Order: sequence, then C-alpha cells, then structure tokens
Amino acid sequence: MSRGPAWGFKDGVWLAGLCALAVVASLPAWRDMVHTGIQNPEQSHILLALPLVVWLAWLRRGRARKHRPNRSIVGAAVAFAGSLAFLAGPNLGWDVVWHAGAVLMLIGAIVSILGVRVAIAFFPSFIGLAFFLPVPGTIRQEIAVPLQEVSARAGEFALDVLGVPVERTGSALTVNGVPVMIAEACNGMRMVSALALVSFAFIFSVPMSNRIRLLILAISPLVAVLVNIIRLIPTVLFYGYADANIAGAFHDASGWLGLVLAFGVLWAFLSVLRWLEVPIAPYAVRGGS
Repeated sequence: MSRGPAWGFKDGVWLAGLCALAVVASLPAWRDMVHTGIQNPEQSHILLALPLVVWLAWLRRGRARKHRPNRSIVGAAVAFAGSLAFLAGPNLGWDVVWHAGAVLMLIGAIVSILGVRVAIAFFPSFIGLAFFLPVPGTIRQEIAVPLQEVSARAGEFALDVLGVPVERTGSALTVNGVPVMIAEACNGMRMVSALALVSFAFIFSVPMSNRIRLLILAISPLVAVLVNIIRLIPTVLFYGYADANIAGAFHDASGWLGLVLAFGVLWAFLSVLRWLEVPIAPYAVRGGS
C-alpha cells in the first residue's frame, strides 16, 4: 500500500487542472487525432479510445482505496519528455511523434498528481491511451495490402462454395458483372485497428492469467482476418446485386457489427479453453484484473 494522504477534493482539483492544462497546451495534436478518427474510417479506433480508458479504470476503481495519491516528480519528467516530442514532431515531419508527445503530456500530468503506484495499479488505462494515436500511413499500407490479397482469395473461395459466380483479378472480385475492389469493400485495416482495441479491452476486462492474455493477443490477427472475411462475403454480394448506396451503408454498418462478432469469437475461444480445463485465472484477483 502506498503512503500518502487520503483521496481528497484538492486531489481532484489538481488532477483536473493539470490534465486540462496538458490538453490545452497540446490542443492542435488532440484536435488532429479526433478529426482523423472522425474523417478516416481506417482510424475509427480513435473514437473508442476514451470509452476504453474510462471502462478499464472503472473496473479497477477498488484499487483506489489501496493506492492513495502521492505526488511524483516522475510525472513531471514524463510531461517534459512529452512536450519535447510535441514540439519536435512537426519539425521532424513525424505526426506520430507529435501525437505521442500530446499523450505523454497528459500521462505526465496524471502521474504527477496520483503517483507512480497509482499509475501501475491502473496501467491498462494508461496503455489504452495509446489507441488515441493514428496508425501511420506506411504501417497501414504494410498491413492493408497483404490483407487485400488474403481477403480476395478467401472471398473467392467462399463465394464459389456458396455457388455464387465470381471472378478474381488481383484484389478485385467481380460479382454479377460488377467489379468490387477489396480496398473499397473492406481491406481489413479498419478491422485490425479496432480489433486490437477490442482484444485489449477484452483481456483486461476479464480476469485471466498473463499467459492467456498473451495467447489471445497472439491469435487476435487471425481473428481479424476471419472476421474480415465473414464481413466481406455479404458486402461483395451487396455491391454486386444491390444499389450502391445500400451497399455502402451495409459496408459502414458491418464494420461496427464486425467488432461485436470479434468480441464473440474471443469469448468463444476463452470458453473453449475453460471447457478444456486450461487454467484461466490460477490466482485470486483482487481489486480488478
């Protein structure tokens, strides 16, 4: 148990004030991150970052009784490092450094008031702040291009099994004479980013051992591919046989429904492990997982 004064009103005032100051000082970066999440479907995971952070903190609220606030110079050091990154990012031409600097400034403000032990007790929420960062374009391309090829081949096979006439040319599927580019239908990048967030939320919301958490993280890319292929089949059919506006609406909606499906797949995987009597939580979990 950390030493220090009990939680009080002044702690809340200082915490809110420093957090507000950190956000205002780096407001252009925060505004850019939120704008990117709203405007770019492949970066929509950004919109789920704040609910994720709040949810994980709420699950661990019981730890606040054991870990009391304790001012820490470590937080000031983190905030200072973040401010340097925030200032250097635009000059280096690296948006990820600029964005990361803003996030570090906020983390530093929180740790300055609450202390390192509180940060460790609530570490999933602090790590969850990383989901505010847009995925750099080069990384998106490295992931999206292979997923397009895999999704196109799998989609062609599935449609053949279903008896739907289909032709594949590279990453394009032609159904009913309508060519559908996988990049337009669902290249999977949106699903990968969002599923990474869903997987992170899942493993830190359900009590489980660290090795099971690592296992679920390891299989999450496979789950992303599976869910993306399942989503692809009806999407291609809509583009081939329905109005383009209806197909576009289904494509947008299926992206969010895919997250629900992904969560269900992860839960089913955990249930299978329990059925196989694999130890999930071999120790008592106190104050949240």
